[in-house]
Amino acid sequence: MSTLTFPSLRATDPAVFGRVAVLLGGSSSEREVSLDSGRNVLEALQSRGVDAFAVDGIPALAKALAAGGVDRVFNILHGHNGGGEDGIVQGLMDAFGVPYTGSDVLGSALSMDKIRTKQVWLSLGLPTPQYRKVTAENVHANAAELGLPVVVKPANEGSSVGISRVTDDAGLDEAVALAARYDGQLLMEQMVVGDELTVAILGDVALPSIRIVPKGQWYDYNAKYIAEDTQYLCPGLDGADEEEIRRIALAAFRAAGCRGWGRVDVMRDRASGRFFLLEVNTAPGMTSHSLVPKAAAQAGIGFEELVWRVLEQTLEASHA
Repeated sequence: MSTLTFPSLRATDPAVFGRVAVLLGGSSSEREVSLDSGRNVLEALQSRGVDAFAVDGIPALAKALAAGGVDRVFNILHGHNGGGEDGIVQGLMDAFGVPYTGSDVLGSALSMDKIRTKQVWLSLGLPTPQYRKVTAENVHANAAELGLPVVVKPANEGSSVGISRVTDDAGLDEAVALAARYDGQLLMEQMVVGDELTVAILGDVALPSIRIVPKGQWYDYNAKYIAEDTQYLCPGLDGADEEEIRRIALAAFRAAGCRGWGRVDVMRDRASGRFFLLEVNTAPGMTSHSLVPKAAAQAGIGFEELVWRVLEQTLEASHA
């Protein structure tokens, strides 16, 4: 595997960042995870001397921006509908001309919509599972077309919220009912049986992949955020396979209009060895269980440096 090289730090003086609002919490389904991530980011910035303070949710950020005194924003707000990954808060910050971490309006909005992201990837020949838009009326017909097993999930949620893996026709209606609790369209895709992997992106570098091995059958919400027995193997692959998954992940990230930092989730089919792109996360978790810090550590970047490098990206050209 090739050695990863990172650019030198752009800044060593924390004063260059000015007043930094760490945007966390919010009102999405991922509020609790965002609060946890935000506390960690805030502590890391403050430990390096950055004048950082917490802002909980978009209305509070709007007030802070209107009052002045916010020089840049570290966005660690997860999800949509009150979260920070759907382009809405990015538009707000653009309107005030305040630089922020992560993807802009287009990259954020597109990545939050799994269906449209898949359409972009397929148009570019990037591998992703075949899919259908589903409703309660057409779920059985679509499952018959795709072939069981399938995955049913909301098209606009993250953190494994509302997802069902369905192996027989009898489970389809319940899966649709669960996914329909959340706003937006519903997505059904062919279930890839194999290894679950993820690749973190930092700037123009795809970090070492992580292969996720939950104690249970699936890497669900509990395995992500609560269980202590999930194994994370990093790098998840070796040799040419590791090079290929990182190449595909970086291509998928860029194709979705994303920038700065993020995480691309990938499945590897056990039978064929092929990779299939699942989704892009534009404001990934930064909790004790989170994957971006694990990949960064494998590449020799500790948590505080990782947070600093993400914030440094706001020193580039304005997001406007």
